[in-house]
Amino acid sequence: MIRLIVNADDFGLDSAINDAVEQAHVDGALTSASLIVGGAAVADAVAIARRRPTLGVGLHLVLADGPSVAPRQLIPDLVDADGRFGDRMARDGVRFFFLPRVRRQLAVEIRAQFEAFAATGLKLDHVNAHKHFHLHPTVLGLMLAIGRDFGINAIRLPYEPGSAPLLAPWIALTRQRLRRAGITYNDTMAGLASTGGTDEAALLSALDRLPPGLHEIYLHPATRRGLTATMAGYRHDDELAALLSPRVRHAITARGIVTGHWADFVAPR
Repeated sequence: MIRLIVNADDFGLDSAINDAVEQAHVDGALTSASLIVGGAAVADAVAIARRRPTLGVGLHLVLADGPSVAPRQLIPDLVDADGRFGDRMARDGVRFFFLPRVRRQLAVEIRAQFEAFAATGLKLDHVNAHKHFHLHPTVLGLMLAIGRDFGINAIRLPYEPGSAPLLAPWIALTRQRLRRAGITYNDTMAGLASTGGTDEAALLSALDRLPPGLHEIYLHPATRRGLTATMAGYRHDDELAALLSPRVRHAITARGIVTGHWADFVAPR
């Protein structure tokens, strides 16, 4: 059996993303979304999730290139004067690993984001990290340890066959730790190589390549482009059109693919 989660990242970042998530879930192939709890449009996203209970909503943990949730004075080594994380992930990863002071602040922020999600009253469908930062062993360890207090049971494994071979050791370590922790994770993921440009052709190609197992396809749909500087080249509207495409929905049906959100596929403990 081919089981598939079709996910939208960055839910809550902008109303254009929120609108696209609702459209793509009601009229298209989208089954879940990952919520940025510090996003400018998070209240609107939560309202959408409440009126669309079949949409699985998880936590999109932001530790790079985005807003923090904890007060800046509690995490001064992590954020700038505006309370935002930078995008120097290699440097920050080294600091996470080697500096106890920074790790303590990282734990404060991760807990604050889990608490903010819990405060929405939504069921935690899954957890992943913005820019897949949970491949970092320190981030993953804190995510697992803190997440136990909030019912974590599913985490994205950012493994796309043939993409980013340099990540192979980190993928293997992450898979091993998730298995050991009893966390449900996907066998493969699609969308990494085509980030920001998973149009109808790319989505159909991804569907055609899926083997039996549990898989996730993630996208960044929105009703307009130019949402942030780091997504300047993203074709958000093309990704939304792909999710709404009748050809995509026909391909899912024709291959007998079973779609759902993470909670539909979580292994019993």
